Amino acid sequence: MSFRFVHSSDLHLGKRFLSLPEPPDGNLRGRLMEARFDKIRRLAEVARDQGAAHVLLAGDTFDSATPSPQVLRQTLAAMREETGIHWWLLPGNHDNMRNAEPVWEEITRDAPANVHALLDSTAVELEPGVALLPCPVPVRSAGRDLTEGLAQIETPEGSLRIGLAHGAVVDFADTGELIPPDRDRTAYLDYLALGDWHGRIQVSTRTHYSGAPEQDQFKHDVRGQCLAVTILGWGAEPEVKAIETGSFLWKHAELMIHEGDPAAQMLESLLPDTDRRNTLLRLSAKGWASLSENAALTASVTRHAPEFAFLELLSEKLSTLHSVADLNEIDHAGAMRLAAEQLMAEAEDPALAEEDRAIAAAALSRLYAYAKEATK
Repeated sequence: MSFRFVHSSDLHLGKRFLSLPEPPDGNLRGRLMEARFDKIRRLAEVARDQGAAHVLLAGDTFDSATPSPQVLRQTLAAMREETGIHWWLLPGNHDNMRNAEPVWEEITRDAPANVHALLDSTAVELEPGVALLPCPVPVRSAGRDLTEGLAQIETPEGSLRIGLAHGAVVDFADTGELIPPDRDRTAYLDYLALGDWHGRIQVSTRTHYSGAPEQDQFKHDVRGQCLAVTILGWGAEPEVKAIETGSFLWKHAELMIHEGDPAAQMLESLLPDTDRRNTLLRLSAKGWASLSENAALTASVTRHAPEFAFLELLSEKLSTLHSVADLNEIDHAGAMRLAAEQLMAEAEDPALAEEDRAIAAAALSRLYAYAKEATK
């Protein structure tokens, strides 16, 4: 026998993206929220394309333990509309069983027939000869390895054993709750579907993180993915295929600048040529740049930002090279020249605190930008 399914996790439906500034004439947060909701349709589409009837969601389907009634009910309605697809929802740390108890009660009571809440560690028959072994998260920080009991869950002889869990295997964990990387072997699993980490990771041939189907942070530099999994028979190594599902690309890039480098040109070389509307790009500038190059960087970001979903330049680690030539561009004499000279002296004074030097350097950069704008 063979069995096909889609492995996904961390939809975080209802995430509001409050840490991102909202453009004055845009709707970035709304677009990002809608893109996450659209992943229900997209995951169903992948399942049909791959000949699968089951989508396993390895935790954090909802971003919080208290999703709004609209988020919850529209999620169930969207899943119901995907006829022929069964959705298997595992409580994760964000929507754990204790804090989200009313949510799981409502799902259990009102969910359509093709939506299944996995609220205990009892084996579930997906199809004849295929057992799903869930490990729901009881509380946000359980303090233990929730997959520990998988080996003791009995299934009919010859059945495929598929584990579903939410937690950390590798050293990115911040809670100490590590799932052993050999859990697939010690629990006799044909496949262990994991959630929690938003990037795609292969722990072993039988243990995988699918990553989030829609990214939400500047960490992985790829669009969201899901995994299409085929198990050809008991004991056979699973065939795992990553399929892109994400609408938005969240990308972080570093810009290293040395004295004399054309900073603005270097920045623009990092900008993608296509699909800027669906790209969130964060650039971290490091090194040294003159006042004029600093101003050119800022002007370039300001010019290109409206083309992107989000474009941000972080320049805290970019030091400024001050020169008399820069001061001449502010003014050759008079009050502005005196102010510029005083600020440059403070920015370079080792006797001052680093914070005070930084304030003086920032003020000098603003004075330079003001002077350049006034000459246009």
